[in-house]
Amino acid sequence: MPRLSGVDIPNNKAIKVALTYIHGIGDFQASRILKTVKIDPDLKTDKLSSAQIQSLGAEIGKTPTEGDLRQIVRENIQRLRRIGSYRGMRHGMRLPSRGQRTHTNARTLKGKRRTVGAMTKEMRQKLDTATK
Repeated sequence: MPRLSGVDIPNNKAIKVALTYIHGIGDFQASRILKTVKIDPDLKTDKLSSAQIQSLGAEIGKTPTEGDLRQIVRENIQRLRRIGSYRGMRHGMRLPSRGQRTHTNARTLKGKRRTVGAMTKEMRQKLDTATK
């Protein structure tokens, strides 16, 4: 199991797919890297020679991946929050920052629904039993 950019990539997959296991490398980037180092994208990972792994590692090292990329993204968000931009405030409130609707959607960011105002029958019973 080769280790590239601090990530163990799977043996039984095509190298183009296996490279996408590295944070910061998608399909397009994987294709570009393989074209640069002249490796067949359909070649299985366990069939790579050590020279090919070295050349892949050198090519991947030219772009920010994994921890470096995560740090860059975190710093960019911190900068937006520090200058008080709208996008920074939305990140701070853990809401979508790219204009998506939030009235009915955005459950992933907003979390579980919380009822405001009128209570359901079950909530009223739970409140009554808790106060007694």
